[in-house]
Amino acid sequence: MRCLLIALFLTLPLVSQTRHIVLIAADQEYRSEESIPALARILARRGFHCTVLYAINPATGKIDPSTTDNVPGLEALRHADLMLIFARWLELPDAQMKAIVDYTNSGRPIVGLRTATHPFHYVKHLDSLFARYDYRGKDPAGGWGRLVIGETWVRHWGRHQQESTRGVIVPRMKDHPILRGVKDIWGPSDVYEITTLSGDARPLVMGQVLSGMEPTSPPDTAKRMMPVAWIKSYTGDSGKTSRVFATTMGHPGDFKNEGFRRMVVNGCYWAMGLEHKIRANSNVDLVGPYDPNPIGLGKQKKELKPYSPG
Repeated sequence: MRCLLIALFLTLPLVSQTRHIVLIAADQEYRSEESIPALARILARRGFHCTVLYAINPATGKIDPSTTDNVPGLEALRHADLMLIFARWLELPDAQMKAIVDYTNSGRPIVGLRTATHPFHYVKHLDSLFARYDYRGKDPAGGWGRLVIGETWVRHWGRHQQESTRGVIVPRMKDHPILRGVKDIWGPSDVYEITTLSGDARPLVMGQVLSGMEPTSPPDTAKRMMPVAWIKSYTGDSGKTSRVFATTMGHPGDFKNEGFRRMVVNGCYWAMGLEHKIRANSNVDLVGPYDPNPIGLGKQKKELKPYSPG
């Protein structure tokens, strides 16, 4: 049975001026091809114009997370009001990569989820002007992830698929608009290790490693807490400064948690300077069915194709 995922959503404006959010779903492991359109449906219900872009196999036209060199449609970033990125180890053609870098340097807001700390990995085209953004890059150190988002890939801190994450709000940040109405954060994501967050990053939520995959699992007391959500700024070549919200959570199961969804939706509002519109009781329920495949390489639904409703 063929399954289709919506690539473009357009709704009547509920915000004072309809903002265009471009969401990039291009990781190989965490089912962003299912969770990001689910997030886009929530944002679309709030009145945002959302475009979801995927890794596409050029031979089949299907959504294929294993395709690391083709995310068509990135020209939409030219007129975007927010870029949300959930990507892992991409090596895009220069024209596609330029669209992301141009947006990054524009001073417009950025939201990064989970593997956005390490979205680019160059192994074939080391002579590319954009190879410097590899997650292992030296200049800038840690590539695009550490430069823009605040950290690059280090390692799993919690045991992958064995230890889950309890989000603990940083007390001094409890009144931050992104945390408005956020009462509980738990997800099957394991905590990522963080070395030192770059720039002016300020943690909002710390990740407590739980010794199991249930919300009631006890803490792993041998492991100190790591930041799992933070805010920072980034000033690119334009001299204009972007607001950045990042979280290293993003397992498809995390999106079943209301606290996580609310935090991410609030993060989008805050990044766009719309924190005055964040309501503690706003509707962040999932829209329609959400039954993602398990995480893992090659475990995606095989017949997904994007489409744009007319």
